[in-house]
Amino acid sequence: MTRRILHTLAAVLISLSVSIATAGAQAGAGAARAAETASQAPAQPAAETDALGRDTPRGTVLGFMDAARAGKTEVTPLYLDTNLTGQAATDLANQLYVVLDSRLPVRLSQLSDRPEGTPDNPLQPDMDVVGTISTKRGPFELVLERVTRRGARPVWLFSRQTLALIPEAYSEVDLVKIDRYLPGFLTKFRIAGIRLFEWLGLLLVLPFCYGLFGSLNWLFRPVAARWHRRFGDPREKPADHIPGLLRLVVLAIAIRWVLASIDLPLVERQFWTTAAALMIIVAAGWLLLLVNAYGESYIRRHFGVGSELASLLRVVRRFADMLVITASILVILRYFGFDPSAALAGLGIGGIAVALAAQKTLENIIAGLSLIFDKAVRVGDTLKFGNTVGTVDYIGLRSTRIRTLDRTILTVPNGQIASVGIETLSDRDKFWFHHFVGLRYETTAAQLRKAVDGVQNLLAAHKQVDASSVRVRFIRLGAFSLDLEISAYVFTRDGDGFLDVQQELLLRIMEAIDAAGTAIAIPSQTLHIADGRLPDNPAADPRVEPESLPTTR
Repeated sequence: MTRRILHTLAAVLISLSVSIATAGAQAGAGAARAAETASQAPAQPAAETDALGRDTPRGTVLGFMDAARAGKTEVTPLYLDTNLTGQAATDLANQLYVVLDSRLPVRLSQLSDRPEGTPDNPLQPDMDVVGTISTKRGPFELVLERVTRRGARPVWLFSRQTLALIPEAYSEVDLVKIDRYLPGFLTKFRIAGIRLFEWLGLLLVLPFCYGLFGSLNWLFRPVAARWHRRFGDPREKPADHIPGLLRLVVLAIAIRWVLASIDLPLVERQFWTTAAALMIIVAAGWLLLLVNAYGESYIRRHFGVGSELASLLRVVRRFADMLVITASILVILRYFGFDPSAALAGLGIGGIAVALAAQKTLENIIAGLSLIFDKAVRVGDTLKFGNTVGTVDYIGLRSTRIRTLDRTILTVPNGQIASVGIETLSDRDKFWFHHFVGLRYETTAAQLRKAVDGVQNLLAAHKQVDASSVRVRFIRLGAFSLDLEISAYVFTRDGDGFLDVQQELLLRIMEAIDAAGTAIAIPSQTLHIADGRLPDNPAADPRVEPESLPTTR
């Protein structure tokens, strides 16, 4: 399960990396086209929106970077709030581009896309900090200022205080350019704005390095064995390879180290930083999934969870896994600047629709939870459910399986079990021994008393009979017998054990009756004839009453 989730999240990693690169390239192309239009028609009056995209802080930063990358030297000074003109302004714009391309943080999605900017400082509403540049003297803020010039719309420009620090920061840019060490076709050919060698690094080098960590498993095995001896399940084997989440973390750290050592354009740094961030998110989600699995195993091992609670525990773990995956996806969306509030609201409405559609299923699940927590029914219980008698074989969240006396499986929804009366036969602490015995009418009163006392004594003397519950009474003169009622409770919780005790008691009752000089009656009738002989036609003889005639069937 965890490995399948990893593969899914890895696929999301690659697809999102491609998406961000494509989006960056498309945004760059759009800004470059805007810059080209502005350079070709500089004399046109200002329109509703600025032709260079300087209406927002994000538009200013992206437009400047794209114009500089496209070599539009006549356009780039228009993004600066400076009094310099001509070649001096062009050189300053070029220095700004080099500093931004190598040092600007890559979280461009956090730049404000509103004309009023980011209202972080209400005392300076026309100032917007878009990043921090690190220098030897310390970091300084990259500030955009909203400037309104005569007869024009207000636009966002790089502030004078920022431009004053750019020459010094430019002199410190001394990174290794990787282009000089690679063949030309690897650095010139681009896919979605990303050079070919970087795509090869993502699709070939990173998977190779991920698998290469397998050669270091011999370093990991002693640590895993020690961890398993202290915290692991003795029934399972210790891990013999480096976990994938550790490999992802190491690769992400390696990517960040390489980015700090070589000179890559902003878009490509954004590409690799996004890949590293997604690796960290996937590794964190993977770690939480392993924690869920370990928690389930720990509870099973230390708390002796039964089969019905085991199924509930598994559902709880799956639910926790889904929360981890959902949270990881939301973090990824948030990283790319998407607001997940609308998605969460949509999920809430969809959840209500699903709940209405699955009303019976939810009813059975809630009933299953009540059965498990209340322990009204447990696996192994013998119960009577309507006209069905059987043993509980399995209790799930939706249904319960009962093995009947015919050895068939009856599956009953939990909602039905929770709504009807159930007689649990296996929960009896005693079995009721209750029988009627008829003695012959030839039994005398003395013999009857002796039989009653004998049965009473043998029941009270038996070690598995509750002596306080023994009742032996002469209750009625039956049609053909003198009836005794025998009642007692037998100490046993097992039905087979009760049948053995009942058999023994019935045999001893027969012996006690024989010892009293009487016998058990059988259904019979006695015919008395007045003169001792049977007439030729009994029906015609007035001395014989019709009720005394024998009946032939």
